[in-house]
Amino acid sequence: MSTAKLGLEPLIGVEELAEYLGVPVQTIYDWRLSGRAPRAYKLGKHLRFSLSDVEEWLERQHEAGSDE
Repeated sequence: MSTAKLGLEPLIGVEELAEYLGVPVQTIYDWRLSGRAPRAYKLGKHLRFSLSDVEEWLERQHEAGSDE
């Protein structure tokens, strides 16, 4: 059953997030260690990111003055 049918937000893995952001997978792990990565869910040994958390995190990454 798909998450859409259940009314749940899709979650993506580290590889998908890295591909979306255009960075190496190791960068995601490095960002997590330094506290700069998007919030994640830890499911066993797997990390999953909600799309809304990634969107919020991206908004916070805007450079100062870039919304002019």
